[in-house]
Amino acid sequence: MPEAPVAFEPEPEPAPADQWQDRALCAQTDPEAFFPEKGGSTREAKKICLGCEVRHECLEYALAHDERFGIWGGLSERERRRLKRGII
Repeated sequence: MPEAPVAFEPEPEPAPADQWQDRALCAQTDPEAFFPEKGGSTREAKKICLGCEVRHECLEYALAHDERFGIWGGLSERERRRLKRGII
């Protein structure tokens, strides 16, 4: 007797590396807090970052892509430069 056909279910596609952005708290917040005018306060953005589950992925992304503006992973552009140079 011939065997019944086996149902084939494809493996799920791996999640794109930038899917973390969908889970970021900043995605649900006013972007102006993360890109303040020169001399503007970064306090609100950094406070939001502290409670974000993808903070580390965000910072890694900013460092890898040389993001020069805004708060990423809880750090300003100046703080990210210092981190890259090993000062922080």
